[in-house]
Amino acid sequence: MRKTINERINALRRWMEEHGMSAFIVPSTDPHCGEYIPARWEARQWLSGFNGSAGTVVVTTDEAALWTDSRYFIAAEEQLQGTGIRLMRDGLPDTPSITEWLTARLPADSTVGTDGNVNTVTAVERLQTELTANGMHLCTSYDPMETLWTDRPAVPAYPVVQQPLLLAGVSCRDKLEHIRRICRKAQVGAFVLSALDEIAWTLNLRGSDVHCNPVFVSYLLIETEGPATLFIDADKLTDEIGDYLHGEGVILRPYTAITDAIRAYRGSSIGLNPAATNYTVFGAVPDGCSIRRMPSPAARLKAIKNEAEQTGYRNAMLRDGMALVKFLRWLKPAVEAGGQTELSIDRRLTALRAEQALYRDISFDTIAGYGAHGAIVHYEATPQTDIPLEPHGLLLLDSGAQYQDGTTDITRTIALGPLTDEERRDYTLVLKGHICLARVRFPDGCSGTQLDVCARYAMWQEGINYLHGTGHGVGSYLNVHEGPHQIRMNYMPEPLRAGMTVTNEPGIYRSGRHGCRIENMQLIVPFRDTEFGTFLQFEPLTLCPIDKTPIVREMLNREETEWLDTYHRRVYEALAPLLDEEHRRWLEDATAPLEKTR
Repeated sequence: MRKTINERINALRRWMEEHGMSAFIVPSTDPHCGEYIPARWEARQWLSGFNGSAGTVVVTTDEAALWTDSRYFIAAEEQLQGTGIRLMRDGLPDTPSITEWLTARLPADSTVGTDGNVNTVTAVERLQTELTANGMHLCTSYDPMETLWTDRPAVPAYPVVQQPLLLAGVSCRDKLEHIRRICRKAQVGAFVLSALDEIAWTLNLRGSDVHCNPVFVSYLLIETEGPATLFIDADKLTDEIGDYLHGEGVILRPYTAITDAIRAYRGSSIGLNPAATNYTVFGAVPDGCSIRRMPSPAARLKAIKNEAEQTGYRNAMLRDGMALVKFLRWLKPAVEAGGQTELSIDRRLTALRAEQALYRDISFDTIAGYGAHGAIVHYEATPQTDIPLEPHGLLLLDSGAQYQDGTTDITRTIALGPLTDEERRDYTLVLKGHICLARVRFPDGCSGTQLDVCARYAMWQEGINYLHGTGHGVGSYLNVHEGPHQIRMNYMPEPLRAGMTVTNEPGIYRSGRHGCRIENMQLIVPFRDTEFGTFLQFEPLTLCPIDKTPIVREMLNREETEWLDTYHRRVYEALAPLLDEEHRRWLEDATAPLEKTR
């Protein structure tokens, strides 16, 4: 494989020479700027061998480097060995930016290339500004993978299905009209939706073009005083879906017609989100048509779940909780009996979820990291890295499912047997952070950054930190990572509102030793109105015991212990009536008050 990677990089260098370029930048995205992308646009992985969900490869005539964030430092270091590609640890103080790195290596007047189809407007304009300031040029007109990647996968063509109104809660026609009202207020004549989850949500349709994400490759152009046009390959649509869209006021055009349609648009203004629209689509807007850069109306509407969606989450969590209880009841005895590995337990958990009603798929590839693998934040076991589980140490298990009425995402760190003092202390610090964030009440409109310290406070007092975000939105039978709101250290101004879902997942990772993370999904709900305004709080959605055996009890105060006992009582009361006697007895012990735990 290392030889193959070297051959691909050399082929790209020959292509660069033919096109007069001194460097080429290959990001991780697709034309729809998604985090998870169809195989056709996995060019960065094809070129480098690195399979993380985030990263950018830069190739010059004699060097190559890959930038990725802290989730993938360990994995990337392993996967890049022998390729000649240098790992650049993005976000660390000593790591240069891509333009800084290029400026140190290329002479003035050099041309740097990147594909405008897979780069956002924001990314291209920032890169263009930085390169120009250093006397270099940017070319966005070419996709070298069209010629170099000879067995490149086709654009996926899986069928589209309808999300029932009972689960969606609001009709497609009403969603379109809501978006149009926002556009009229912003004085734009049309809006371009590029994000696949936004299109699926708006149209109450789902697909399977992207692994683990029930979306379909398309664009949606919504005219304020005209039709909504869906750009999609026709073979994805049955006659029934076509009739449904026609009835909702949506017309159909081929997927590849999007740029021609925008060039032909005769309205005075068009809106788009520069952080979620590719540069080629942006460049198709005709002269004389003003461009309004604005957040996507669909993103903000989608983030606040309606009553039907909230009910769907709660029902999905009941079924997910049953599968998890059956799995956890089985896990430790199975490990003690021997023969279990990271991959085998993944298969077991997936099979238990697949038994549940409305199960459609996993929501992301399971992270089952035992021992030192738990310190690799987004570790995914492969046949080459798979290791046996032994009856000692910690297992970090981050997993989720796609049910037609809700998407789940949960992490539990499980003691498989005796632990070190360091493992127990780290686990308890993570639990304290999780509880602190779960308990917080906050003013309506607070940003996630303002709450992030709650999850980190206890570990900060010990000089410990983690570099990933603390919480992200989750879609309603849609993408497991959903914006625009987040909870994280770096500034995220999007306000938190009642009806949003968000995860709570602090962690501690010690390279070569272990990792701990505890994650629940939460729903933001009203707390109360006071003379100081409206206050909100978190309702836990996830229904699964938190392992009590690693807890250093003297590290928890009374309020933290009460929260844990209350949460466990909630889990037991919700799941016990749905379980058989064997699993009910196990759950009763797993959710017993902390002081009564053996």
